[in-house]
Amino acid sequence: MKIGVFSVLLADLPLETALQKIAALNIRTVELGTGNYPGDAHCKLSMLDEPAKLAEFKKKLDDAGFQVSALSCHGNALHPDPAHARQHRDVSRKTILLAEKLGIPVVVDFSGCPGDSPIAKKPNWVTCPWPPDYLEILKWQWDDVVAPYWKEHAKFAADHGVKIAVEMHPGFVVYNPETLLRLRAIAGPQIGCNYDPSHMFWQGIDPVQAIRVLGDSIFHVHAKDTQIYDANLPLRGVLDTNHYSDVRNRSWVFRTCGYGHSAAWWKEFISTLRMFGYDGTLSIEHEDGLMSAGEGLRKAAEFLNEIVISEQPGAAWWA
Repeated sequence: MKIGVFSVLLADLPLETALQKIAALNIRTVELGTGNYPGDAHCKLSMLDEPAKLAEFKKKLDDAGFQVSALSCHGNALHPDPAHARQHRDVSRKTILLAEKLGIPVVVDFSGCPGDSPIAKKPNWVTCPWPPDYLEILKWQWDDVVAPYWKEHAKFAADHGVKIAVEMHPGFVVYNPETLLRLRAIAGPQIGCNYDPSHMFWQGIDPVQAIRVLGDSIFHVHAKDTQIYDANLPLRGVLDTNHYSDVRNRSWVFRTCGYGHSAAWWKEFISTLRMFGYDGTLSIEHEDGLMSAGEGLRKAAEFLNEIVISEQPGAAWWA
């Protein structure tokens, strides 16, 4: 298993500088954003039409001794605003084409979330079954929007030899193992998940037990933790709409690995991933409001390097 870094947290640096900082942490694997919500600071889709720049990009990675675990274009291709949806769909399709050219097997994305009807202006994330309006909305979303798009998009990915790892995330129709497996049943085995345990914790889902449910649908993994603040739960519950930066008042917050759960927990998490066939990358994602990006990256890398013998290119297991 390899430790990697989702390079979005170093988006203010040129690619070469970002790779140098990551390499200094004994990490040689990177996940790169190509647009939509993550942005494209280190990986431009325009390379698809510029062979010289694509070759230069490959050389930068090769010279630095890096592998790419995934290209990420987390977006909302189901957004009720047609222009928004078209833009995110275009980025997603081009990301698949770029992954094919680079020999990267996985693209990370969100499932998206439609509105409540064909004339909606904003997404509508349904989280309860009553009053009856909500189940009607949910049925329309899945039958009329989610299923048609994802059947077609999964086929497009399959035609280009790429798997799509959907991140289960609040605000989108796929946010837990049940909805992920529902999408997979509709669109086929080309669809799996980018498994981020931090999104399970706040829902009251045991991330280790959920691995047993997800099984071989885990295509990629984010390394990010969550801390639950019991003092704030009685007031807000887990569906907390306070801004992520309002750390003091939230009922849960994202944390750097090891700051929400112990090394013992992470060892069990990693061991269970291996038990169920995942031996890929643990890609460090930084969204900790109590640490700078640099501090969070360094601490997560030190923490995970103590747990995982990272099998990087050219590295011997005894090194």
